[in-house]
Amino acid sequence: MSRKKTILDLYKMKETGEKAAWMVIYDACFAAYAEEAGMDMILCGDSVGMIVYGFQGTVPVTMDVSIAHTQAVRRGAPNTYLIGDMPFGSYHASCEDAVRNALRFYKEADVDAIKLEGGVRVADKIKAITDAGMVVFGHIGLTPQSSAAMGGFKVQGKDTSTAKAVIEDAIAVYKAGARCLLLEGVPEEVCAYVHELLPIPVYGIGAGVKCDGQVLLAADALGMYKNFTPKFAKKYCDIAGMATQGMADYIKEVKDSSFPAPEHKYKYTGDRDELQKLFEDMKKDFE
Repeated sequence: MSRKKTILDLYKMKETGEKAAWMVIYDACFAAYAEEAGMDMILCGDSVGMIVYGFQGTVPVTMDVSIAHTQAVRRGAPNTYLIGDMPFGSYHASCEDAVRNALRFYKEADVDAIKLEGGVRVADKIKAITDAGMVVFGHIGLTPQSSAAMGGFKVQGKDTSTAKAVIEDAIAVYKAGARCLLLEGVPEEVCAYVHELLPIPVYGIGAGVKCDGQVLLAADALGMYKNFTPKFAKKYCDIAGMATQGMADYIKEVKDSSFPAPEHKYKYTGDRDELQKLFEDMKKDFE
C-alpha cells in the first residue's frame, strides 16, 4: 500500500516535473478504485449536487451534504490525499464562517486540504483559513458556484482584459496563502502564464497541459454522466453505456425467467417430505 502524499510531496512533484493526477469523486466505492489505481489526489467536489442529486448546479449543496460525501470518500481511500470542497454559502458571509466550516472538513472528514472558489474577492477568507493552520487550494477561472454571475458555464480569460482578471485572481490567491491553485476553463496560454508566475503547484481542468497536473470528474472521465460532457473531458470508458446495457439484459432475463439460474439459487438441505407437510399444515392454518 502506497504512502499517502503530503503537501510537501506535491511541491516535490512540481519541482521534479511529475504531473499530479486527481479526480472528483463522491463515494467510498469509486474512491477505493481510485486509490487502487494510484490516484495522487481526490477532490470530493460540490458537483455532487448535479451528478448525484440532479440539481441544475452546485449552489444547493450544503455543508452537511459535503461533509457526508467527503467522509465516504475518506473511508474508501484512507491513503489518498483528500481535498474537501467548500460549498456555496459556507465561506461567503465572513472569515469566521470560512474558518469554522473549513475546520468541520478537517475534524469530521479527515481531509488534507480544502478548496474554495474565487480570487481577489475571497482573498481575506483564504488568509483566515491558512492563518488557522489549514491547507487551502484556490480555484479560479470558470468557478461553477458563480456561474450565474458569469452568465453560465463560460470559458474565462479569452481576451486580454479577462486574462488580466484571471492572473490578478491567481496572484491574490497566492498572496493570501493558498498552497495550490486550480485553474478551470481558461485558455492554455493563460494557464501557462500563471504556472510560470507562481511558485506554488498550479493544476488545470480545461486549462491545457502547461501546468502541474490535471483533475477531471470521475463522472466525465468514466462516462457515467450522460446529461452533459464538457469539451475538455476525455471519456476513458463508458460506464453509462455498460450500465444501461446491463440493466436491459437484467430486465430481459427477469421477464423470461432465465434469471436466477441454478448457480444463483440456494439449496434446501432438509427433508423435502417434512417441508411439504409443514407447508400443507401452515396452508390450512392460513386458510
